[in-house]
Amino acid sequence: MTGTGRAGLRLTARGAIVMLFVITLAGMPFLPGPVFVAGCLATALLVRPRDLLPLVVTPPLVFFAAALLVELVRALGSGSMLKAFGLGMFTALSSGAPWLFLGSALALGVAWFRGLPANFRELRGAPAPAAAPASRSRRGRAFDPEPEGYFEPRVYGRAADE
Repeated sequence: MTGTGRAGLRLTARGAIVMLFVITLAGMPFLPGPVFVAGCLATALLVRPRDLLPLVVTPPLVFFAAALLVELVRALGSGSMLKAFGLGMFTALSSGAPWLFLGSALALGVAWFRGLPANFRELRGAPAPAAAPASRSRRGRAFDPEPEGYFEPRVYGRAADE
């Protein structure tokens, strides 16, 4: 155990998304739905609490990308590649839809209890970028600065005969 308290594996959002993709891709030829749900649960439990928001929104994209890759590889050996790919994608996405919703909801529920509302508060409380102050002329009126030398050349310093 470390001196700070909890020991264990904590993934960044990117690491958790890659882990979910690999788990989903590995399970896609055998049991795509249950493996995807297990991957969603595992990544929601292993990701760092500050990276919960990016993880929660990606399961549908990860499922689609894994299905796309698997069906593309399956279609390569068929006579009509486009037909096999289209039918394979339709079948994978339509049969995987309930599992996709379950996995996404499970990841959202686990993330909610692990601190997802704090991520929303942090996102809302982030300060907006400060606007650059407008330049002021000698009379105090604001103006937009023009590019130097655009209308007339500027002379710096004093003339030699002054």
